[in-house]
Amino acid sequence: MKILILGGTGLISTAITREFLAQGDEVTLYNRGQAEARFPDGAKRLYGDRNDFAAFEAQMTDAGHFDCVIDMICFTPEQAQSDLRAFRGRAGHFIFCSTVNVYTKPADHYPIREDARREPINDDYGTKKAQCEDIFLTAHSADFPVTIIRPGATYGEGGLIIHTFGWNTTFLDRLRKGKPVVVHGDGTALWTMCHIEDVGHAFVTAAGNIAAYGKAYHATGEEWMTWDRFHEIVAQGIGAPPPKLIHIPTDLLGKIAPVRAGITVNNFYGNNIFDNTAAKTDLDLHYTVTWLEGVRRTVAWLDANHKIANSDDDPFDDRIIAAWEHLTAQMKTTLADLEV
Repeated sequence: MKILILGGTGLISTAITREFLAQGDEVTLYNRGQAEARFPDGAKRLYGDRNDFAAFEAQMTDAGHFDCVIDMICFTPEQAQSDLRAFRGRAGHFIFCSTVNVYTKPADHYPIREDARREPINDDYGTKKAQCEDIFLTAHSADFPVTIIRPGATYGEGGLIIHTFGWNTTFLDRLRKGKPVVVHGDGTALWTMCHIEDVGHAFVTAAGNIAAYGKAYHATGEEWMTWDRFHEIVAQGIGAPPPKLIHIPTDLLGKIAPVRAGITVNNFYGNNIFDNTAAKTDLDLHYTVTWLEGVRRTVAWLDANHKIANSDDDPFDDRIIAAWEHLTAQMKTTLADLEV
């Protein structure tokens, strides 16, 4: 097949590109050329800014027809409308990379299915992705067949290990040194992670797959683990001692550290578990890389590329933990007679 990937150098894009190249497909990547490519030689490259809509659409016209176009970098309705102008009648199949952030939280039922309510609260990213989905599904037709894939939290070599305070790698250094780490809430909410190879495979098998036309699919992890267990497995994977977990309410973290804890407030609260049945049936989705194995592989890549920062140089976590412990002690003293 002749494949065009808008993006192509991100985590999931890299896995997609590798698999297409391995099976002998012709792959063209369109991006700004600012990120290092981490896949084998063989993909063609087109450079440009997809936000310069007129130039982008002209480039796509000149590029000719593709059997499948996969857009990994569409984040706004304006970009979605530009895709329609660029590819209607020029793509045998169009796949839009969306996100599980499109769903309302907390969900009405678990695990979350593809027909769940899509009304993100306080999440501009999820809201705009949902609007893009609506544009593409409305445009779905014989001359513009569309498939939506909604990855969840995705990770792998070339990326980082996410945690309560985002993506900084001092988290891993703290675990290795036996320092306490903050876990939002009480650590019992459920979370999933999925390695890029498993997510990427769903995109590859969706390409040109008539059964997937007009549908939306999850491509998410299948180890439904509490956040406490999440941290325990990370520690195990990097050979660190059992972690010392400090539980702090999510809403409090959002107030005192809105930048670093912003992802926790918007993404992590409540349970985040999803039904992959549709993708297993139509897209051959398989969960092959366990969280433990994926952590080992990802951190090995981080170590090899000297990307794990020294936590001794960042007092952020220690200051928050000290303030929380001081507040707890104050409350104990102030309320000592509460149950007398």
